[in-house]
Amino acid sequence: MIDLLANKIPALCAFIKSQTGASEVSATLIGRLGGGAIQHNWALDLTLDGVPHPIVLRADAPSGIAESWGKAQEFALLKAIHKAGVKVPEPLWLEESGKVTGAPFYIARRLSGSADPRKLVRAIEEEEGELLARELGAELAKFHAIKPGPELSFLKPPPGDLIAARLAHHRAQLDALPEPQPVLEWAINRLEDEAPKYARGAESIVLCHRDFRTGNYLVENDRLVALLDVEFAGLSDPYEDLGWFCARCWRFGMAGAEAGGIGTRDAFYEGYAAESGRPVDDAQVRFWEQMAALRWAIMALEQAERHLSGRERNLELALTGLVALETEYDLLIDLRLPGFKPAPKKSKAEAAS
Repeated sequence: MIDLLANKIPALCAFIKSQTGASEVSATLIGRLGGGAIQHNWALDLTLDGVPHPIVLRADAPSGIAESWGKAQEFALLKAIHKAGVKVPEPLWLEESGKVTGAPFYIARRLSGSADPRKLVRAIEEEEGELLARELGAELAKFHAIKPGPELSFLKPPPGDLIAARLAHHRAQLDALPEPQPVLEWAINRLEDEAPKYARGAESIVLCHRDFRTGNYLVENDRLVALLDVEFAGLSDPYEDLGWFCARCWRFGMAGAEAGGIGTRDAFYEGYAAESGRPVDDAQVRFWEQMAALRWAIMALEQAERHLSGRERNLELALTGLVALETEYDLLIDLRLPGFKPAPKKSKAEAAS
């Protein structure tokens, strides 16, 4: 793939020249940035009339899934979020025809920092982790305050009973898989029973990230640089984002740091409440954590099925399917099935060894 993109550099430079009006354009391909089976992110050093610009070219990976937006919609979302003052990479240019590199893409400004979740949760010390958790809570509240304009008209309001619709969708996803998933079917039944206590009206719906987790933000010197990966963003209950961030499956082995593997719930909640002016309902967060575990387990199984069916032979997809087993165990813990207990809490030193 890197050779293929390297061969497209002249066409890419011609496209950027047409977008900017620059007299001289050159670009050097640095390589693919880590992470992301659903998206390909390529780092390039761009020069416009002698002025350097670090950029990222973002395109769909072959293993993309139906829930993610196309590049035109993702670019529009990123523009709106950036305009609202939320910390995200600045979007620069969109190419949606696929004629330049063989696939639609957009280019954003490349920022410094790390997004590697397993390294972050082990490298950040407790005090710094608390500060980062507060910062992330505040930034998420800013995200939720965005009022989508006409440029985001493709965002459709969710059904009146959001939770029921989500659970019905998850049941249909399970029905489409070739093998039965009894744990996940049981989890849906339990969540359907509990859902009436957590249902909220249309007035609660906001623009949500819908993949807000460690691994989808950049950190430098223990501070937040930018939120990343808005391809799942949509109108939803803000507790979906709060629960997704706190879910066990996104703590990357640091189970005791309940806010994304980096800090405490209290710190994360405090940051969100201070920025939004609204207290966080812990019971709502925990319900949506269970919804998060269910959603991620099904996504993992769907990714594995792409490999197992022969549609796309890929070791990363195959290994992603194993994540579903861990997430099922998380669900059984969170749904309070007798006999299932969380793994013992590890210190950062123990987790690193």
